[in-house]
Amino acid sequence: MGAAMRRIHVGNALSAFGLGFTVPYLYVYVAQVRGLGAMTAGLVLAVFAVAALVVLPFAGRAIVRRGPLPVLLAALLTAALGALSLGIASSAAAVLVSASLLGAGQAVMQPALATMIVDCSSADTRSRAFAMQFFLQNLGLGVGGLIGGHLVDTTSAASFTVLFAIEAAMFLLLVVVMVTVRMPRAPRIEDAPKALGGGSWKQLLGNRAMVQLCVLGFVLFFACYGQFESGLSAYGVEAAGISTSALGTALAANTLVIVIAQFAVLRFVERRRRSRVIAAVGLIWAVAWAVAGYAGLGHGSQEMATAAFVSTYALFGLGEAMLSPTVAPLVADLAPEGMAGQYNSAFALVKQLALAVGPAVGGPLGASLHAPYIVAFLVFSLGITVLAVRLGRQLTDVQDQPWLGKSRVVARGGAPVSADV
Repeated sequence: MGAAMRRIHVGNALSAFGLGFTVPYLYVYVAQVRGLGAMTAGLVLAVFAVAALVVLPFAGRAIVRRGPLPVLLAALLTAALGALSLGIASSAAAVLVSASLLGAGQAVMQPALATMIVDCSSADTRSRAFAMQFFLQNLGLGVGGLIGGHLVDTTSAASFTVLFAIEAAMFLLLVVVMVTVRMPRAPRIEDAPKALGGGSWKQLLGNRAMVQLCVLGFVLFFACYGQFESGLSAYGVEAAGISTSALGTALAANTLVIVIAQFAVLRFVERRRRSRVIAAVGLIWAVAWAVAGYAGLGHGSQEMATAAFVSTYALFGLGEAMLSPTVAPLVADLAPEGMAGQYNSAFALVKQLALAVGPAVGGPLGASLHAPYIVAFLVFSLGITVLAVRLGRQLTDVQDQPWLGKSRVVARGGAPVSADV
């Protein structure tokens, strides 16, 4: 791991640590501490998604034109301003404006950091680099949330101001770390006119494998991440009688499995077809939904229901650990030279759409229609397997099995060619 990659990973950890301080407590802060009500708090959470959807289509173009580092620095400064202003905002308008700044900055960080990882890694090291990124993100979020939970006091607005100030400080510290990164020279838009002929978005939509991966990605995020804090938690409380402390234990189990299993899983997936790994995740998550069904619809004891519900989150964590070294590197390998930023931003946009739609659909369904909720998302998980198998037919051998590229040169986004060329 080179010096640039080490700093990028430090950046991932710091940004996740800062977000962990505040994200779990946003609703309580807005609705109760600032006394702005549940509707305003709900709007704040919606603003995060809307801000991401607005800026991400432009973020990819900016990364391609200017490079990921300047875009990341702008995003960090925007997020720091949003976090600091959110900590002192007392009116609904000020809270919503601050949340939009924080949401926009946070959204752009993801594809910018992902593109920096692509530029600083090779096909041989990329899976491990993205696995490390996911590991550090979860570790940072978990530690930040744990410390933030001990610092926060719902009777004192000042304690929340401190939290948001710490978050802003993390973003500014990350600016200091990132300005020392010496990125390898990567192609920009002026260097790759052929790759961008006809418009970058038009070309992306013409890449059938990338379009199929985006559809698959939407289902992945909709059926898993989009349910964690909405539909699945509502189902657990209403159908399975899960206590809030048990729900916290389930979320902790998810993070713990990721942190413990990430690199053991990495060794398992590195030498397997990416499409088969994603298909296996669909099957694992189908089992997770079946276990959740037992927790809420079975006739066991409350202890058994709680254990099954915690196991559901742990199984989701196992699937996430398998996806982290698989999906993000695949996005990079599908991108033509110089277009990684555009492809990363497009996939981040799909993720945000899924995270916006997932809670809106899953929340009411999980709270009231328990059996249809479980059946629907079990079917979605099996759909992941089907879509992954179909995607595998669109990938070249090297895109699906990147270790084959060690013995030959591969045109990114295209077919393998002989190393003699």
